[in-house]
Amino acid sequence: MAGYLVFLAYMSGTANPWEPDAAAHSGIAAGSALLVAGVSALLARGFVRAGHLRRWWYALPVLLGLAALLRLTVLTP
Repeated sequence: MAGYLVFLAYMSGTANPWEPDAAAHSGIAAGSALLVAGVSALLARGFVRAGHLRRWWYALPVLLGLAALLRLTVLTP
């Protein structure tokens, strides 16, 4: 889910540089992806502590959260 939202955030390009809706849509998708990545990281923490998953499962939500955070801050449209 977070991967799809990050994809939407990066693909919401503008047809015209003066179109303000693209920045808003990108921010909503990236913010939602950041929220979903945070929840996924908390779930991964629980499963890793229980021994059901290995530690490398932390990497997936962290990478997706970092991509969403970059889209929100540095790589805004």
